[in-house]
Parts: sequence; structure tokens; C-alpha cells
Amino acid sequence: KSKNNGVDPQTLIDRYGADTVRLYTMFAAPPDQSLEWSDSAVEGAFRFLKSLWRLTREHASGGTPPALVVGSLSGELKTVRRHIHETIDKVSDDISRRYKFNTAIAAVMELVNHLNRLDSSDGQTLAVKQEGLEAVVLLLSPIVPHASAVLWAGLGHEDPVTDVSWPRVDDSALVRDEIELVVQVNGRKRAVISVGADADKPDCEAAALADANVKRFTA
Repeated sequence: KSKNNGVDPQTLIDRYGADTVRLYTMFAAPPDQSLEWSDSAVEGAFRFLKSLWRLTREHASGGTPPALVVGSLSGELKTVRRHIHETIDKVSDDISRRYKFNTAIAAVMELVNHLNRLDSSDGQTLAVKQEGLEAVVLLLSPIVPHASAVLWAGLGHEDPVTDVSWPRVDDSALVRDEIELVVQVNGRKRAVISVGADADKPDCEAAALADANVKRFTA
């Protein structure tokens, strides 16, 4: 304060709203570290909230999605749903144990970007997107309570978001049917292959050696 270079948060609250200032403050640095203020970064937090608002409103405008049928999901939707529950798991740990609110917010932002790429109007796609957006709103509700309250109602819920339990991880959603392996030849990355989660060493080697780019460097 002696430098007379402090930032009056009220000015930014008047311009962007309290939720944006809260989001930026918690995203910019962990609670135990100093925060280097950046007006442009506040603008970035504002853009994220606007994109979440737009995504949620566009999704809700299509009406109530069908019930989620986990057994009928395609491989892509299984991947999205795994990302949803990995995010719930990470954010829960970041907030309750590690007190790393910045990494928790970063994980939610990454999930929102993933949900943004779902552009199909298929019923199960909408059901997965509904689950994802509900998780996002609940995970952000302690940080941006005003926006979360409105978005939760917009997703078709009558009960206020403050009365809703914290989202729980569905362990079955975290199970991978396939895993990705990086293939190196002489210490250089030459391919990324997908193999079954239960594949043994000979199966992995055969899949690696069958890759066209790996063949070039092992001929």
C-alpha cells in the first residue's frame, strides 16, 4: 500500500461482476503465494464465464435430454465421460486436500473445452453433455456462486445449487478399454498407438511394429 499501486477490486466488480473477480483471484495464484495482478487476465476469466454461459444456454435450449444409458455409449462418449469423472476426482482433491484452487479451475476449464467440442444432437451425446455441465456448475459453485445458481436452474433443476451435494466420482467411468502407448525408436518418438487395456507385451510390440511410421525406422 505504501507504493500506492494497489488495485481496488470494486472497480472491476462494477465492470465484470463479483464472480469474475473471484474466479480470477483464485485462478491467478495459490492462496499461499503472492498474486501479480493483470487486468487482461481478468478479461480472460470473464470470457471463460461467458463461454460457459453460452454453452449451457445453448444446450438447455434443446429441452430435457434423454436419460443416460452408460452401456450404449460410443468410444468417444466414453472418453468424454471419463474426462468428466477424472475432473470431479481431481477438483475434489485439489480443493479439499491440496488447497490448489488454481489447478482445480484449470481442470474445469479443460473439461468445458472438451464439452464444447461435442456438437452432435444425438440423444446420448446430449445426456453426456448434461452430466458434464452439471458437474462443471457444481464444481465451480463455491467459486462463482451467482452464475452457478442461474446456470443450475437453467439446466432444469428446481432445487437451488447451494442445497445440492458435491458430485461423486463414478469409478466405472474411469475404467479404460484402451490405453495409448508412445513408441520410441532409438530414443525418438515415432508413433502413438492404442492397445487394449489388458494387452500383454507381445501384443504391444506387434502393434508398435505394425505402425507405418515405426516400420520406416526399424526397416
